[in-house]
Amino acid sequence: MTGAEFQSISHTIPVEAGIYKYYDKQGTLLYVGKAKSLRKRVSSYFVKNHDNYKTRKLVEQINHIEFTIVDSEQDAFLLENSLIKQFQPKYNINLKDDKTYPYIVIKHEPFPRVFLTRNVVKDGSEYLGPFTSVGRVREILEVIKYNIPLRTCNLNLTEQNIRKGKFKVCLEYHLGNCKGPCEGLQTEEDYRSNLQQVKNILKGNLSPVINLFKEEMMEYATGMEFEKAEIMRKKIESLRAYSAKSTIVNTRLGNMDVFSIISEGNHAYVNYLRILNGTIADTKTVTLEKKLEEGEEEVLTYAIAYLRDVFKSINNEIVVPIPIEYPESNVTITVPKSGDKKKLLELSEKNVNYFKEDLYRKKILHLEGKSDMERKQVLYQLQADLELPALPEHIECFDNSNFQGAYPVSACVVFKDGIASKKDYRHFNIKTVEGINDFASMKEVVYRRYSRLLAEGQPLPQLVIIDGGKGQLGSAMESIRELNLIGSMTVVGLAKNEEEIFFPGDSQSIKLPFNSESLKLIRRVRDEVHRFGITFHRNKRSKGTFKNELESIKGIGETTATQLLKAHRSVNKVKLLSLEDLTQELGAAKAKLVWEHFHGSGEAKA
Repeated sequence: MTGAEFQSISHTIPVEAGIYKYYDKQGTLLYVGKAKSLRKRVSSYFVKNHDNYKTRKLVEQINHIEFTIVDSEQDAFLLENSLIKQFQPKYNINLKDDKTYPYIVIKHEPFPRVFLTRNVVKDGSEYLGPFTSVGRVREILEVIKYNIPLRTCNLNLTEQNIRKGKFKVCLEYHLGNCKGPCEGLQTEEDYRSNLQQVKNILKGNLSPVINLFKEEMMEYATGMEFEKAEIMRKKIESLRAYSAKSTIVNTRLGNMDVFSIISEGNHAYVNYLRILNGTIADTKTVTLEKKLEEGEEEVLTYAIAYLRDVFKSINNEIVVPIPIEYPESNVTITVPKSGDKKKLLELSEKNVNYFKEDLYRKKILHLEGKSDMERKQVLYQLQADLELPALPEHIECFDNSNFQGAYPVSACVVFKDGIASKKDYRHFNIKTVEGINDFASMKEVVYRRYSRLLAEGQPLPQLVIIDGGKGQLGSAMESIRELNLIGSMTVVGLAKNEEEIFFPGDSQSIKLPFNSESLKLIRRVRDEVHRFGITFHRNKRSKGTFKNELESIKGIGETTATQLLKAHRSVNKVKLLSLEDLTQELGAAKAKLVWEHFHGSGEAKA
């Protein structure tokens, strides 16, 4: 759909809150989104040029648009997540989590059995969970079996069958693990009381169970039934030992969900800690693939909605590292600065960091774990797939990085014989470019890198990968020409997200087979340059090396700059504000300073 075609229908788009769906010519659902104002949000796709390759590709493929108006942002949020989960559109965030989780089921039947299952059936049974670890489920069931007498047989214990005397007690009864409901030796009321204690244990609420056992122990002791009293004492010790094994943070904290996020390149990693009665009941980390221009807030919000749904969480407090808009009215969002909640958040961050590093270690083993001959075969395959004139024994890859539309840096990673040569990695502070200009930044760092190698007489790589597609590739080639290096090495562009490979001057891209060894190596190189660049960027930010661009405006201090970034999330978004918007937020004097910094001292348009 072109901009002109969109303009012809823009007036028909509702202004209310709701969700929008983009379809291609074949009627395939491409994207689902939510909006406070449908007309304003959808229009943004067609009235500006997008830097993101996939966003441009999405807009080109849109053939028609459908809308659903809802009563509130919360309804839009819930409907959007439901549709994404159901249809998994190509351009929506992809959450890579295809596992089937174990549950503990309390079966819908007379004298219900309690057991592990992965199949949730709508038969009236109660399912508790899910749990992230089968081992933990089995441990819980062992605790339940030792402390709570329940039947494990498959007998049809209807009232009529029991009254007719169809069944006889088994060994479990004689071992004390069952009270013999099959022979009418236990009432349904007493059995339901036992089930309530099971639910308490599963929810981490052990105090009521321990208190009940204490009362029974005292009754047995008072009645001179010391053997039974000793059994209850051992059960109390068993529950206390189980409680001690759990990761207890602070029992006064109650119930909450804790989330942390790491975002690197096209992927994000989110960890979830489920806190019940101050105890960490479960932990789960997931990987999300970003498809368009999603920021951390959007990715984190989506992951929270997904994980809370999967784990059936009804906790009314969510602890997160950054402010988010979560439209469930009964949920409190907390960004802790200190105390126990901050410690929980730090624990979640440790988990997500370990998960990411573990994935990274596994990727390293892609070629590092192979023999010299196997690595050589992959390089020969890459040479054939890209029709390279020389075997790519020396590969270099460049990537630009910035933070919230400011603070540009670049990184270069080096692979030799298919494995990372970290001693040859280089990072670059951009020196000659003002503001954010990926093309000019790429030209600068490529020139600096290869003029240095030439001056030092160092060998040149056979293959250079420019992460970012055609625009950055063209800028890199300007430096290659200036250095008279055309023909000395092959330079290609790698389109972000799509994994399309472009050669200089070619209009058509090359797409390697998804699971080919060649593409796996290219992915490995690309992921490594992302990791190296982002780590360098993060370290510089933590050391206070960067200065906010807004703070460089004469008359604008740190407080005002921080206010603008908190409200609009990036310098680029501040730059797009009208003078009228800035005036409402900052007052006329400061608004004029900010506006003129970005737009010059000409006539200001509201």
